Amino acid sequence: MRSKRGGLANEHNHPKQYPEKTLKAHMMRALRQLFRFGWEQALSCIFPVVIFASLALTKIIPLPLLPRYDWLFIICLFMQWGMVRSRLETWDELKVITLFHLVGLALEIFKVHMGSWSYPEKGYVKIFGVPLYSGFMYASVASYLCQAWRRLKVELVKWPSFVVVLPLAAAIYLNFFTHHFWIDVRWWLSGLVLIVFWRTWVIYEVNGARYRMPLALSFVLIGFFIWIAENIATFFGAWEYPDQTDAWSPVHLGKVSSWLLLVIVSFLIVATLKQVKGKMPKG
Repeated sequence: MRSKRGGLANEHNHPKQYPEKTLKAHMMRALRQLFRFGWEQALSCIFPVVIFASLALTKIIPLPLLPRYDWLFIICLFMQWGMVRSRLETWDELKVITLFHLVGLALEIFKVHMGSWSYPEKGYVKIFGVPLYSGFMYASVASYLCQAWRRLKVELVKWPSFVVVLPLAAAIYLNFFTHHFWIDVRWWLSGLVLIVFWRTWVIYEVNGARYRMPLALSFVLIGFFIWIAENIATFFGAWEYPDQTDAWSPVHLGKVSSWLLLVIVSFLIVATLKQVKGKMPKG
């Protein structure tokens, strides 16, 4: 190509610029995808949001006739009924959520008995000092996982064998009990999780586009946000740690490891049930 003066044009003097409109279009698409991802996550968190809103409302506005814990139990029951009735949750998801309710309630009864935390307010619907609404807090985690799985069309790549996954989930859950009488092996279990799921990826869909994330990273992110939720819950008096008896204080950051392991157990149970159902013959 010749310049107007007849010489060859020096292309190095005019480097090709990335089109501004194309860059802007990519940024706008990324923002739309991020907004849509956040919206799908928010829809998946309906049950936990209702629980937190109920905790705040009953803390600020005392309700008549029944103790606060009993009102929370009634609200959770109606919410669960409404989720199934409106088809926001399927019957299969309800079965998984019920399992988590029982698993969580058993852990709550043991932890309260060992003095790890307490439910100081009175209530008629209590078992061994644990209000029944507490099981719904664990169930809400399962509700989030089930809904996010369905809404984002989650797939797992290089998922380990059930022979490895099920004993690992059982060991993590049992450590919540046994560390009171034996050594706490949570960090050994955390390292084992990294080894077992090192090659496992989560594939999810947002607006028809497929993305992927290391499964271990998703565990950490979910565990961290649940720790934030725990701070909100204790602030509104959902339960009380020993160091929060006189005045509320932030939950120790070390609790992230506990929630991380609990999230892993939750995810492993949901993923295993999804895998089993996917292999079942249809019809």
